[in-house]
Amino acid sequence: MADVDLPAGRPAARASTAVMSTGVPSAKRSELTATSEYSTGPGPRRSNRAHHSAVVSGAGSGSGGTARRWGVAGAGIAASWAAAVMLMEFLRSSAPGDRGVLPLTLRTSLAGALGSTSDAASGPRPAPALPEHPGSRGYWGPHDPDPAVSAPLNLLNLERVSKAHGTTVLLDDVSLGVAAGERIGVVGRNGSGKSTLLGVLTGREDVDSGRVTRRGDLAVGVLDQSGTLPPGATVRDVVLPSSLFAAEHEWAADPAVRSVLSGLELDRLGLDSPVAPMSGGERRRVALAAQLIRPLDLLVLDEPTNHLDVEGVAWLADFVKDRVGALVVVTHDRWFLDEVCTQTWEVSDGSVHAYEGGYAAYTLARAERARIAAVSEERRLNLVRKELAWLRRGPPARTSKPRFRIEAAEALIADEPPPRETMALKGFAARRLGRTVYDVEDVDYSVPSDDGPRPLFRDLTWHVGPGDRVGVVGVNGAGKTSLLRLLVGETEPDRGTVVRGQTVAPAYLSQHVTELPAKLRVLEAVQEVARIARIGGQDISASSLAERFGFPPSRQWTPVGDLSGGERRRLQLLRLLMAEPNVLLLDEPTNDLDIDTLNQLEDLLDSFPGTVLVVSHDRYFVDRVCDSVVALMGDGSIAALPGGVEEYLAIRAGGGAALSSAASAPAPAPGAAPAAAGPSAAEVRAARKEAARLERRLEKLTAEEERLHAELAAAATDHARVMELDGRLRTLLAEKDRVETDWLAAAELAEA
Repeated sequence: MADVDLPAGRPAARASTAVMSTGVPSAKRSELTATSEYSTGPGPRRSNRAHHSAVVSGAGSGSGGTARRWGVAGAGIAASWAAAVMLMEFLRSSAPGDRGVLPLTLRTSLAGALGSTSDAASGPRPAPALPEHPGSRGYWGPHDPDPAVSAPLNLLNLERVSKAHGTTVLLDDVSLGVAAGERIGVVGRNGSGKSTLLGVLTGREDVDSGRVTRRGDLAVGVLDQSGTLPPGATVRDVVLPSSLFAAEHEWAADPAVRSVLSGLELDRLGLDSPVAPMSGGERRRVALAAQLIRPLDLLVLDEPTNHLDVEGVAWLADFVKDRVGALVVVTHDRWFLDEVCTQTWEVSDGSVHAYEGGYAAYTLARAERARIAAVSEERRLNLVRKELAWLRRGPPARTSKPRFRIEAAEALIADEPPPRETMALKGFAARRLGRTVYDVEDVDYSVPSDDGPRPLFRDLTWHVGPGDRVGVVGVNGAGKTSLLRLLVGETEPDRGTVVRGQTVAPAYLSQHVTELPAKLRVLEAVQEVARIARIGGQDISASSLAERFGFPPSRQWTPVGDLSGGERRRLQLLRLLMAEPNVLLLDEPTNDLDIDTLNQLEDLLDSFPGTVLVVSHDRYFVDRVCDSVVALMGDGSIAALPGGVEEYLAIRAGGGAALSSAASAPAPAPGAAPAAAGPSAAEVRAARKEAARLERRLEKLTAEEERLHAELAAAATDHARVMELDGRLRTLLAEKDRVETDWLAAAELAEA
């Protein structure tokens, strides 16, 4: 039997058809058709399965005078024996690395042999999926090496995997796979099992049940959150080991290596610098570079954007999109998810839900899933109400049907879905804030270094007013954290003044959580600040408040030192908000927080009446929370960026081009009429602040308008009430028109 050319089909499916002679006369010959469909892994998206069907033409022999559907029994046995002999010969003569592709003749024989087995009583049974050989590069089956007509095989597969830590089940009967070239983002609540899933994928953690299969020669690289590096090593030893590059010119001639060194700023650190005295962020960048340079089939990254600035995150996104190989990344950076990932996995309640696309597609799909779940729950509740009414009427005795109905009703009532963990981070009280917040005038500030004092700010002047929401961006080492510390008074300037308003009650969220009392328990750490908090006009106990922040009663007696990074961050934020501040200074607030918590934090900051200053590499968070963006360019000055983060990246890409069109505008010609004087910087700043205030007022008026419309509809028969509500609505609409007019004027001035 000779190989035949197969037509190109679907990327995930291949078909082979063979007509086999069974020794029966041609008029009565069975025409066997075997069709096998393969995709790239187990589970709902990828499953290796074989569907064999046979169409029998003519009458067969036998006592019944009807041919068996799967061919003559003797011919099936002969075909099975021949296929087994061919398979043994192929395994004996081929190398282990070449066994991933079977010759077409052998594939056809195997399909025919598997398809010809039948049972006289139960009829034909489908052939099982072809097994994976331990030494092969993937699943056996009709895999053609031509990329135009074949789908990539999975690099690894999880089949019905379960994993628990103590009594907490993190993975429950999970099946999934990773194919070559896929870029998968993993999201989920802190403690849901994201890092455990990565450990199972990479083989660092064993599973309690199920099976994990990997391609035999799979090269995997892992960046975990520990940042552990060999003691006594230098940057060169970690990033450019002799096992990869025997001589310096080998890596120096590689543009990808040079891009990694410059993109992660390792050239500034120095290749011969020891890693031991480096900060946590520097050590993490070294560990990330070591994984990006290696030739890997699968790269697994756990929070790679931590300790990177905005420019570094943008570079990393471009680099991983261009590299060859699969990527699995756990990150809270929603812009990074949207920019990089082709799939999103959500780890929740022991399950892993797969969504196509990045963060935006995941958000829409999850909302649709929640809607479907709500509809199903509403149907269940309707049935519960009917069954409860039937039970109250009293079922007739001595009949079996009511007994079964009672049991079904009890099962229906007990089938309540588990509540999804939620948090409510809003409504905190804040103290009154005066007209002056921070005024920085002609400040010089330097930090010590090996080469002497290194100046961070020169003649720095900056004014922050009440209600301002400012995002601060800049390269690492430009002084973003130092600026916040100057504002709160932790450090003093070398020259100049920092004036703080008398009513300012700041809350400074630093990058570190070392100030938390490690020996206290969670509830004790909250009660150390206050036992009662005022939220939404109500007094809330410390225990209830901790539960709102994602600490259930069973977790409130856990020592602070035993909490995860995300839990410590939530506790740190809770303690700050309980002090009722009116100015929030947040230094990388998104570090270690999961996406659900970030969404709640953004809602909280939307309703916060005071001033907010944010230092963050999370572009999504900055765009969502801040009304304006300023940049520290590393030259000691601060610059306003009306275009936000995009303008900052464009400036950096242009090699430090002018920060505004006015700075690079040509001088007016002699004798030309002077241009009309534009608004001053102070006027523009005041207009932006006023526009932001009016916009928030418009949102409140719109919500009040909707509420009045709902009350009017409910009071349609009460004429006196309708007249009262109509008058209030007319007054509100007049105020809304006035606020809209003022907002348009302020917005026009702010954009001047």
